[in-house]
Amino acid sequence: MRIIFVTGNEKKLREIREIIDDFPIPVVSMREAGVYTEIEETGTSFRENALIKVRSLPLMEDAILMADDSGLSVDALGGAPGIYSSRWMGADTPYSEKNAELIRLLDGRKGEERAAHYTCAVAVRFPDGSEDVFEGIMAGRIAETIRGTNGFGYDPAFFYPPAGRTAGEMSEEEKNRVSHRFQALSQAKEAVKQYLLKNKIVF
Repeated sequence: MRIIFVTGNEKKLREIREIIDDFPIPVVSMREAGVYTEIEETGTSFRENALIKVRSLPLMEDAILMADDSGLSVDALGGAPGIYSSRWMGADTPYSEKNAELIRLLDGRKGEERAAHYTCAVAVRFPDGSEDVFEGIMAGRIAETIRGTNGFGYDPAFFYPPAGRTAGEMSEEEKNRVSHRFQALSQAKEAVKQYLLKNKIVF
């Protein structure tokens, strides 16, 4: 038994592997599994998009399918960029420009007026066709300046109050202990363990 993670984002896959390095069964990418599919994210929520991804591959007797959808939501922007986080301002626009635009849009706002949060939804599809979705949230606010070079995406513009710095300034180990993705994957990991135990699959 193995887990096939449905994503083509190498940076995201690396972070996922760092978070679930103690998973009870191997985690492989679509490429490593020898499967590939074009996925059109037509959902209206992170949950729906995660399910669309995990349903894009056929059921396999020897594989648990897993996928995530995640993004940044800014209160003052009505929840944008939200589910369009990777495509906001154009899919090919560098995140350095996207982060600068976020800070520009919130110019003059202070404290909670800059509130934002990351959301991650992880969908799991088991060989018997059963499914589940787990969500995690990392609350913070948009920083007043871009800081840090760690992580990826909006991390240098996302200030995480408990750490006193941006996600881009946090080490990978530190971020991976508190992130939205860690929260969702931790729940998914427990569900996988219960499935393996229920079906008497040794791990």
